[in-house]
Amino acid sequence: MKRYKNRSFYSTPSKGFTLIELMVAISVLALIAILSWRGLDGMVRAQTTTQIRADQIVVTQSTLGQWSADLDALVQISTLPPLDWNGQVLRMTRRSLSAPADGLLVVGWTTRVVNGQTQWLRWQSPPLLNRGDLQTAWTRAASWARNPSDDDKNREVQLSALSEWQVFYYRGNAWSSPFSSDSNGQTGAATDVTMPDGVRLVLTLPSNHPLGGKLTVDWVRPTMSGGKG
Repeated sequence: MKRYKNRSFYSTPSKGFTLIELMVAISVLALIAILSWRGLDGMVRAQTTTQIRADQIVVTQSTLGQWSADLDALVQISTLPPLDWNGQVLRMTRRSLSAPADGLLVVGWTTRVVNGQTQWLRWQSPPLLNRGDLQTAWTRAASWARNPSDDDKNREVQLSALSEWQVFYYRGNAWSSPFSSDSNGQTGAATDVTMPDGVRLVLTLPSNHPLGGKLTVDWVRPTMSGGKG
């Protein structure tokens, strides 16, 4: 009678990983994790940068929209010019679109260095119902640009970073400085109550702005019926 040996006793024992193999595997996994983290970090940084740039563009667009809205709402009255540029601040007399019955507004636009960065600022008076208050707000807008009080700062809004800005009027079929006179002798002095046919805004945006460089915005006076107070 033949006897058969149990082959399990003669099978080759299983072989585990050596220490070197484990170290190599761990090193490869660590390298993959580092590369994956760097790729993810790069994606997050790129997304953050893209969002910041998009936000800057939105702020600039909103600011220019407010600029156009102020100009569209200009009001020409006998005692004050609809707008005046003195080289530091552009002042406007405008209607209140939210509640016309509240009266008129005086608005000022200027630049000021805030925390080491030149900022474009907008100031707005409370609603005004008589000529005396209008004149007071008009004078206050000029002083706000030179030396703002705490109350004036509460009424201002920081809009966008700027390197430089320029304003031109369209009069006598040509663009010119608000201080120059056109063919009819009209000037941009504070005593001139004639509204120009257009206003050109030339902005120089910082190099780190998505739209960095020169940006020109033209506004053309809409056809107005009445408008004098």
